[in-house]
Amino acid sequence: MKVTVVIPARYASTRFPGKPLVLISGKPMVQHVYERASQATLVDDVFIATEDNRIEEAVRSFGGRVVMTSSRHQSGTDRMSEVAQNVSSDIFINVQGDEPLISPALIDQVASVLINSELAKMSTAQISFKTKEDFLNPNVVKVLCDQEGTALYFSRSPIPFQRKTWRENSQWPNFYEAHSLEKIQQSGVHKHLGIYGFKRETLLDFSRWMPTALEKEEELEQLRALEHGIRIKVVTTQHESWAVDTPDDLKKINELFSSKTS
Repeated sequence: MKVTVVIPARYASTRFPGKPLVLISGKPMVQHVYERASQATLVDDVFIATEDNRIEEAVRSFGGRVVMTSSRHQSGTDRMSEVAQNVSSDIFINVQGDEPLISPALIDQVASVLINSELAKMSTAQISFKTKEDFLNPNVVKVLCDQEGTALYFSRSPIPFQRKTWRENSQWPNFYEAHSLEKIQQSGVHKHLGIYGFKRETLLDFSRWMPTALEKEEELEQLRALEHGIRIKVVTTQHESWAVDTPDDLKKINELFSSKTS
């Protein structure tokens, strides 16, 4: 099966305009993502999808492949779907353009589960929580799976609800503070990583569906797939990934990049 990585790269980020082109160790961030995606052994093609001529020019300057897409897209998945309409491939992997330390092995994991499963139509990844703070942070998405590794639900809330902890600590202003990292890890919940694989037809269907009720409440577009009965296989990985959402994040990424590439 042919596997294509699409890296959506939007210039007009609200919190960090122009972030795909910020320099990290002398290269635009999006170049680091492109090069790492190209190292994945199961990947046949890599494209950067953008609406901006500045990003297009930067990608062509380092020899990357770029597709110009509509400026009307509301999400990276919609942008990837436009690419899928014109690129022949069985599987498309959405790799975020703001993750310059993305692991090629993680991309292979997400691709492999779709290559080897006829039933799975989408795939994504999870990693164990390492801090209670991440579990309580609404910006960190949580995922629960069934015993076969298929997603049951994604949420910004701390899930599952720990009834016993609540009974023992209901007098606390915020009983979630009573959660221990050990209890969190034992509950089966994991930290969701924002990488997605799609079978081609599923991707095209997904982009045609209107946002669903749960998706709009949580602001998590993967819930659209669950509400339409799509099986999302979730691989467990040890490969953490870090996104650049703000200039402060960029400072942290530079530190991580220096330590990992030194």
